[in-house]
Amino acid sequence: MEIKTKGKKGLFGFGVVGIFLFAVSVFYVLIGENSYIAVQDNLDLFLAQFAMLKNEGIFFSHGVSAPFLGGVSRDVLPSEFSLYTVIFMIFPPFAAYVVGYILKVIIAVVSCRLLFLDMTVNDKDNAHVQNLATLVGLLYGILNLFPAFAIPFASVPLIVFLLRKAYKNGLNRRLFGLILLIFCYPFISYFSYLGFFILGYLFVAIIWLWIKDRKLSISLVIALMALGLGYVAFEYRLFSMMLFSDAETIRETMVQTYLPFNEIIGESFDIFVNGMMHVDDLHRLFVMPLCLVYLVLLNVRYVVKKNVKDIFTDYYNLCFLIIVFNCLVYGLYYSKAVEHVIETLLPPLTGFQYNRTIFFNPFLWCAMLFILVYRLYKWLSIRQNKVKALIILPYMLIIVAALVVLFAPTKYNDLYHTAKLTVRDKVYGHDNDALNYREFYSTELFDEIKSDLKYEKGEYCVAYGMHPAILEYNGIYTLDGYLGFYPQSYKEAFREVIAPALERMEPTRLYYDEWGARCYLYSGTDLSIVMATKSMAEVTDNDIYINAAALKKLGCKYIISRIDISNTADVGIRLIGSYSNVSSPYTIYVYTIV
Repeated sequence: MEIKTKGKKGLFGFGVVGIFLFAVSVFYVLIGENSYIAVQDNLDLFLAQFAMLKNEGIFFSHGVSAPFLGGVSRDVLPSEFSLYTVIFMIFPPFAAYVVGYILKVIIAVVSCRLLFLDMTVNDKDNAHVQNLATLVGLLYGILNLFPAFAIPFASVPLIVFLLRKAYKNGLNRRLFGLILLIFCYPFISYFSYLGFFILGYLFVAIIWLWIKDRKLSISLVIALMALGLGYVAFEYRLFSMMLFSDAETIRETMVQTYLPFNEIIGESFDIFVNGMMHVDDLHRLFVMPLCLVYLVLLNVRYVVKKNVKDIFTDYYNLCFLIIVFNCLVYGLYYSKAVEHVIETLLPPLTGFQYNRTIFFNPFLWCAMLFILVYRLYKWLSIRQNKVKALIILPYMLIIVAALVVLFAPTKYNDLYHTAKLTVRDKVYGHDNDALNYREFYSTELFDEIKSDLKYEKGEYCVAYGMHPAILEYNGIYTLDGYLGFYPQSYKEAFREVIAPALERMEPTRLYYDEWGARCYLYSGTDLSIVMATKSMAEVTDNDIYINAAALKKLGCKYIISRIDISNTADVGIRLIGSYSNVSSPYTIYVYTIV
């Protein structure tokens, strides 16, 4: 088999990307909101946030409250000057989610293609090299990383490309255009997860190149300032809170876990091999073994040829060293000694999750794979006359890596879970206990509930036995919610409400007191009563353990529950209605405080 590319300018790669995106679009159009979308840190968090911004019409508002956590500032929600936010301004939430997926694939392909062809400038017109760059970009784009920040992840190669251009071009007439693009880059990035580290890496690169070139790169210094100012401009709400708010937040009372040195090394090694939930790129299954074999062969060859100098200048080795560095930083995050140094030398960074360096590793593994397949192609092209079909080998390596990603049941692989559970239901007739997107939010049922209650905006409620995000998505104001940055004073006030449950469950008490991002009503018996399933199989106790007086003091009008609460008289609440309909698997019980 031969991939015919002569004179085609790498159209094969674009063809594969086009077919994939068309198939994904048709897939989601056909299945729609019956798709099975990841819940954790997704449906239970960001989708509801965007829905609140849209429901309330407060994307651009200032000095207003968001309708959750008792009326927390709108500034804690995503900036309006972000591509992902703009998508949710334009489209309904589910359509916006799908459009976001498609755009992140396109951005990854374009970003990787620009960077990889810039790295192989002598072969940038070679159709095979163009195809390989495009296909590795597709691989990077389909990695099932944190959905809410998938576009920022996908755009990492783009900022590397722009900074390379700024460095190579120097102070010429093209610099202004590059600086403008670099300034605007935060529109598709995110400071807390990636931007802070990009600025840090860039600062180190400027120092390194200054030493190497014996001349300061003024163009990169200008780029550093432009990028920093861009983040401040595009995420002005975040920086305003960071710099000008003196309110104590839950970040300052979160308890950090510390590990002994041997466990820190173990944690670093584990993250090197397995990654983490939000960036589970599955490199361990194929890409990592392949890249490590080539890493050994490459450097043994350098040593045998007595060309040790090139070991330290090879981009492949540089990518690997950055991966190792990122993993070590991840482990050192759990070092008490390192934390003490940061508190002493850089007090503003106290509590900052600098272990997010790991978020760059998926791209670095893909960059290593591209270098490998590019060099393999170059090696095979010399021998093409002997075994012509071997030219397909680099393509096959990328295809295998992509198939591993597409068919692995990782948490954020919505395509896989939707296909599997839809076939299970429609073809084999098996009922799924998992909730699809439509069932999770059950908008028709909650519209009926709001109509029956004559619910009005501003009437605060709490959820029990389900994520508050379900209420938030449906336009119901909540006293509870999920957020990693809200006032400590509110956490303490809400704690009075759930104190009876926390006193009965030490693991839950530690979870809330030492973290507290999930400001929920908890069970006094079960570890978790919030589940994205039709059944409530893990609920063993229908009693609720709350301080109803404290809840009433916060302004609660309704308790909206998936659990038929059995001790209403004891805690001082009263059932006012139960609701169900054919559109939803839920039975919802609504209570008021006596």
